[in-house]
Amino acid sequence: MGHARSYISFDILRRVLMDYFKYDVFYCMNITDIDDKIIKRARQNYLYEQYKAKKLDDDQVLEDVLNALKPFSAKLNETPDLDKKQMLERIQNGVRVALEPLEKAMQQKVLPEDVNKYTQVLLEEAKDLLSDWLDTKFGSLVTDNSIFSQLPKYWEGDYHRDMAALNVLPPDVLTRVSEYVPEIVEFVHKIVENGYGYVSHGSVYFDTVKFGGSEKHFYAKLVPEAVGDQKALQEGEGDLSISADRLSEKCSPNDFALWKASKPGEPSWDSPWGKGRPGWHIECSAMAGSILGESMDIHGGGFDLRFPHHDNELAQSEAYFENDHWVRYFLHTGHLTIAGCKMSKSLKNFITIKDALKNHTARQLRLAFLMHSWKDTLDYSNNTMESAIQYEKFMNEFFLNVKDLLRAPADIAGQYEKWEEQETELNKCFCEKKSAVHEALCDNVDTRTVMEEMRSLVSHSNCYIAAKKTSRQMPDRMLLKSIAAYLTQMLKIFGATESTEAIGFPVGEGVPTIDLESTVMPYLQVLSEFREGIRQIAREKKVNEVLQLSDALRDDILPELGVRLEDHDGLPTVVKLVDRETLLKEREEKKKAEEEKKKKKEEAARKKQEQEVAKLAKMKIPPNEMFKPETDKYSNFDENGFPTHDIEGKEISKGQMKKLKKLYEAQEKVYKEYLQMVQNGSANGKQT
Repeated sequence: MGHARSYISFDILRRVLMDYFKYDVFYCMNITDIDDKIIKRARQNYLYEQYKAKKLDDDQVLEDVLNALKPFSAKLNETPDLDKKQMLERIQNGVRVALEPLEKAMQQKVLPEDVNKYTQVLLEEAKDLLSDWLDTKFGSLVTDNSIFSQLPKYWEGDYHRDMAALNVLPPDVLTRVSEYVPEIVEFVHKIVENGYGYVSHGSVYFDTVKFGGSEKHFYAKLVPEAVGDQKALQEGEGDLSISADRLSEKCSPNDFALWKASKPGEPSWDSPWGKGRPGWHIECSAMAGSILGESMDIHGGGFDLRFPHHDNELAQSEAYFENDHWVRYFLHTGHLTIAGCKMSKSLKNFITIKDALKNHTARQLRLAFLMHSWKDTLDYSNNTMESAIQYEKFMNEFFLNVKDLLRAPADIAGQYEKWEEQETELNKCFCEKKSAVHEALCDNVDTRTVMEEMRSLVSHSNCYIAAKKTSRQMPDRMLLKSIAAYLTQMLKIFGATESTEAIGFPVGEGVPTIDLESTVMPYLQVLSEFREGIRQIAREKKVNEVLQLSDALRDDILPELGVRLEDHDGLPTVVKLVDRETLLKEREEKKKAEEEKKKKKEEAARKKQEQEVAKLAKMKIPPNEMFKPETDKYSNFDENGFPTHDIEGKEISKGQMKKLKKLYEAQEKVYKEYLQMVQNGSANGKQT
């Protein structure tokens, strides 16, 4: 999903440029299928699978895992990055948990097949540390170059399937590093010829000092303050390229590899400098340069690629083309976080696109991204997705309401009615919102503001419809149709709907060959009108059974088919096609709300009855008896049962006497009411 943030964001930007601003966009995408991470992971996977295929004894597996755990633990202790440290600790703890039952089983000499079960669990838990350990020992002996193409080929296929599921437009051209090695070699050769590269021990490095010292060039245009950040530079070079001997080959620690001499266990290609492979940064420059030439308008990428990757791309490309404008504009998307933590494969803190699509639709994910600025950090959370779901529901209800209004019978001339003040005001709001949307898109493609302006337009329209219904007037259908069509068009531009309909989201999206709405709606309209006629007769004749059947059709039967009927007093029933799961969820929520309401009503009735019983019990007490039970307060009473002395034998003060007298008089009053009720024969009935 971290990658999806970038790809969906750039898909939105691309669509806005093409479909809103009408630019002719040529979209080129590079696929990195050769780099240190891919080489290392392919080798690790290969060695791990070979290791498993050997079906070693349980003792040997246990010994190897314990040996692999030592360098892994040392690596953990040396890691300064807290997030990475936590990830490594989780792996270490998982391995230790899996080790314990295996060691115990071997000590207790349980059955071999039972021991082997524990061994298999350990093998899975220890995959990361065992793979790393095997690669350290045997990585240089790998000679099967096919493994280095199999891994990226698999994941590229997976990527394309995910992009299709997310409704991301395919690129106009796609380049793969493995297919552009000759062009990369030529690109590096020319940089050296132009004086900005040098050969060292079979590798070729970019001379940042020479480039930065040139009058027409500037190194690290994007993040100049990051120059000299060795941690970032070494991450850019890759794990296999930062050994002490490799780093010593550079004239300056800020220089970076254009071409790397291949070591044993790495793929290699012929070059003027010997067998080697491309550096990471040069790959993008050579591929993009071969397609787009000496300059491009926009270069995209994640915010974390600014330095050193994009800065190094810029430098080497400008060194090749001898210009200072290889990229006109860089657009960097913000990170995606989970609960405030950066989503990262290396930290094993990520949600896959497939997992995300199990919980939410591609439209909901896209709406979530649209509701935030593409350049800011976005936290992927339940709250974020719930906001997107509610936005979708809000828009969809408006579209369904407008469609219902448009289905109401009217002749051609009858569609146009005189505008009163309400119509004029709504149209003025419509014009203002369109202008605000345009202004926001011109301001760095500010989709967040656009979505809020669209929400506001729907709110105004809903108020207008409600006011018209209250006054038993028909809303102006053509005005609402224009608003709904505009909103639909904006959502189409953003890639949030692929509907061929002029208004709203497509109905029955799982069956793209059928226009479900236009097919079934005429029949549903007839059913609704027939039901309304039957209800009218049933109300007049007071046939409750027929009314109950009509309610069951609305509440129980039609929701199962994805149909919602909305009854309004004095107005025609509204018919809507809605996703079945949504309707069933609504029905469940309605049932829960009714049960809750019933419980509250019963509780209120119970409390009221208890209060009445308590009130009646109090009324039955004669005034001369009301204070006598309070022996913890009073010690003496007069002939009327009125307290004269407190518990300590002291006379009641005048002030206290005054208060007690008021209570006495109040009880006298309610007691008289009770006696009256007894005389009338209503007290017992009320008590029961």
